[in-house]
Amino acid sequence: MAKKIRLGILGGGGDSLIGILHRVASQINDNYEIVGAVFNADFEESIAFAKKIDVPTNRIYPDFDTFIQEEMKLPETERIQVCSILTPNFLHFPMAKKLLENGFHVICEKPMTTSLEEAKILQAAHKKAGTVFVLTHTYTGYPMVREMRERIKAGELGKIHKVDAQYYQGWINTIIHDKAKRSTVWRLDPEKAGISSCMGDIGVHAFNMLEYTTGLRVKSLLCDFNYLYEDNKMDVDGTVLIRMEDHVKGLIRSSQVATGEENGLAIVIYGEKAAFKWAQENPNYLYKLSDTEPLQVLKPGHAYNSKLSLDGTKLPPGHPEGIFDSMANIYKGAARAIRGEAYNDGEFPTMLDGVRGMNFIESTVASHKNGNTWIELE
Repeated sequence: MAKKIRLGILGGGGDSLIGILHRVASQINDNYEIVGAVFNADFEESIAFAKKIDVPTNRIYPDFDTFIQEEMKLPETERIQVCSILTPNFLHFPMAKKLLENGFHVICEKPMTTSLEEAKILQAAHKKAGTVFVLTHTYTGYPMVREMRERIKAGELGKIHKVDAQYYQGWINTIIHDKAKRSTVWRLDPEKAGISSCMGDIGVHAFNMLEYTTGLRVKSLLCDFNYLYEDNKMDVDGTVLIRMEDHVKGLIRSSQVATGEENGLAIVIYGEKAAFKWAQENPNYLYKLSDTEPLQVLKPGHAYNSKLSLDGTKLPPGHPEGIFDSMANIYKGAARAIRGEAYNDGEFPTMLDGVRGMNFIESTVASHKNGNTWIELE
């Protein structure tokens, strides 16, 4: 049996949601062992957290530079092999670049960088390094999203006519209406979050899902943002018209002020023969719509599903799986790539998805600032 992959963690300490999601996901398929980390900017807090989750403290480092310096002193057979970057957005680029330059594999939260320019620099560093780079667009790990992708690839919908993706949340409502609060949240700070809040945080997931499931690229877009307050520099709501390859048109709707919404990511792909509809809050159901047949409900774990979908299903039909399992499927694919094993190209998002995501985010901002004009994506 293959030895566990030595995993390092940057960020994600304390009560971080993304931290526990990655840690649990890395453990689900028994492929990884966390052996080193910088969980927190405060060294004492980082040590305390490591003790709390039972990670040895001898490789808990006071900062990122020390992490690199000390790990590179170790023999390759002991050194951390892959590092997960779970920090605020502005740290993704410098950390990922230095990790790649020192020969580490990288698993990175999105957005990959805070600018398209940085994304291209990172892309060049990755090409030179030749290591594995994984971007955690988590929702691509759901079995029924993967099933949708495989069926569309096989032509089950025929020619695609229209696409529609939405990602609605309401969490920023408790912050945005209080001037003092909104000036203290890093997601509303351009220095830490980048040029976009709503589209950069969740809208890019909807964009990625459309390209992932259809295999088509967005060629141009027109965007309209809502900031709600003049002193707020970051978008908290947006609507994007898109034009894709093969004359496919559609829209992406994203909001952090959709009152009462929790994590409302949903996509619909309409084709000449049928349509697929999927929603993240009920991820085990993939709906197939048709003009000539009754509504079909496809569910994970059944023999009618594709190899890619079944590979991401851990339990028999009827046992719900969720976001931890979805992220675990991405880690599972990353493990195969790191070990040099064969894998399906739909098992994890790559550096290209990161570059595409930043291209999308910057284009939405440019479109709005230019007076809601059409912008061509590179």
